[in-house]
Amino acid sequence: MARHHIVIVEDDRTTRMRLAAYLREQGYRVTETEDAEDMQAVIDADPPELLLVDINLDGKDGLTITREQRAASRVGIILLTARDDQIDRIVGLEMGADDYVTKPFDKRELAARVKNLLARIADIGQAPQGAPAVDTFGPWRFDRIRHRLVSAARIETLTRQEFDVLSALADHPGQTLSRARIAEMIGRGTLRPNNRMIDVVVGRLRKKVERDPTSPEWILTEHGLGYRFVDPGEG
Repeated sequence: MARHHIVIVEDDRTTRMRLAAYLREQGYRVTETEDAEDMQAVIDADPPELLLVDINLDGKDGLTITREQRAASRVGIILLTARDDQIDRIVGLEMGADDYVTKPFDKRELAARVKNLLARIADIGQAPQGAPAVDTFGPWRFDRIRHRLVSAARIETLTRQEFDVLSALADHPGQTLSRARIAEMIGRGTLRPNNRMIDVVVGRLRKKVERDPTSPEWILTEHGLGYRFVDPGEG
């Protein structure tokens, strides 16, 4: 199997080289770039599964890169931030970044975040053949770029957890996903078996998408198994 391709966008040469060397030790194929222009040239020639982007780049910064890449693709994006960049981290996540790592980064934490995100990306690509990811259902359009649901009557903004859970379900229409499976797909694989977080998030989603949350049409409970998002093409 081909190794995952990761592109680092970092203008500090020492940080970039140290990060690249560590990721190569973990078995990843890594390309180093120092700005947005170099990054785009790499993406055009050899698309990566994951971008590691420093927020504070000269020229086009990491937040701008995140916004542009998220509008164009679903590539994984992890932001590299300084410890005092809290506001920028929040803005980056709102723009569509998947995660962030603070510098100086802990190697084990970085490896875990990279591994979890790549697993989630792989899951998205494993929807059953003949059941493409759902972006339109009933009156709703699932706007994945802006993390919201849009209908003719209203707009429902999704929290990060709601977006992640809905993405997992909508990417596997017609397939029953256990709570544990959903937790793994959204990067919460360490949840305890009795943790009800998935149930709570599904409940919030139903209040936003269903005409009657007590009798759902789209996000169904398969008792003893998990949840299933109805394939709009069923029937």
